[in-house]
Amino acid sequence: MKSYSDRSTILFQILVYTVMIFTLLVTLIPLISMAALSLSSSKAIVNNEVFLWPKGLTFEAYRQIFTYPNFFRAYGNTFFYTFFGTAISLVVMIFFAFPLSKPALKGTKFVLKLVVFSMFFSGGLIPNYLLISNLGLTNTRWAILLPFAINQFNLILLINFFKSIPIDLEEAAIIDGVNYAGILTRIVLPLSGAALATVGLYTAVFFWNDWFNGLIYLKSSQFPVMLFLRNIVTGTSMVGEAAGVGDKSAIAISIKSAVIVTSTLPIILLYPFLQRYFVKGVMIGAVKG
Repeated sequence: MKSYSDRSTILFQILVYTVMIFTLLVTLIPLISMAALSLSSSKAIVNNEVFLWPKGLTFEAYRQIFTYPNFFRAYGNTFFYTFFGTAISLVVMIFFAFPLSKPALKGTKFVLKLVVFSMFFSGGLIPNYLLISNLGLTNTRWAILLPFAINQFNLILLINFFKSIPIDLEEAAIIDGVNYAGILTRIVLPLSGAALATVGLYTAVFFWNDWFNGLIYLKSSQFPVMLFLRNIVTGTSMVGEAAGVGDKSAIAISIKSAVIVTSTLPIILLYPFLQRYFVKGVMIGAVKG
């Protein structure tokens, strides 16, 4: 019986590692391939010689995008939206989640049901646009920062974590004369590092990757880098300017690959710094024994 259990455990571990390795390869190979294409010569790209290692090493694609006038502006816009959008979102959701984590507070169940309902049903694109337009937010950075400050999934994540904090700590603080603002800032938030890091990472990735809302609500000088990338991928900018040297399609592929690498690398590098909190944070709300 014991040997059968050992074999089952070994087979399960083999299956888990196989799935993990396959997932890693599926995720990593396209990024490595993009990096190789961005560093390869047009001749190697035309001859289809590039896969995971650059051929005819050249930095021409990066020189092209770094000299393009709107690239660094778009990069700066993305850093602005990501930093301030994440900060505003965390502040708003903390003040929203803390009272909803108190079952004794009247109306919390009703409000929580509204939050869950809005997670699955929304007014749609046109009502959202009309609302943001009537509020005078179009063609301003607030059109990106404010309407997307609350994500229902992240909010529920924070509520569940706040509920998991022992009520005895709050009762002891109340006896010592601490009000609820003090409980939040002195007790709840210092104990919520894992939850805040997880929600912050989710929110930062959303703001970094978002391009559609920028296309709808912003003017060109306010575009994020992902919208800049989208315009390049669809062939609406810059590729034609670079097409005077070598093969047009090869240069286009090289430049697109370089923009993909430069626009996704920062958010990928951010993850290792939050990874130790992320594993604990994603287990928030799990069934406890």
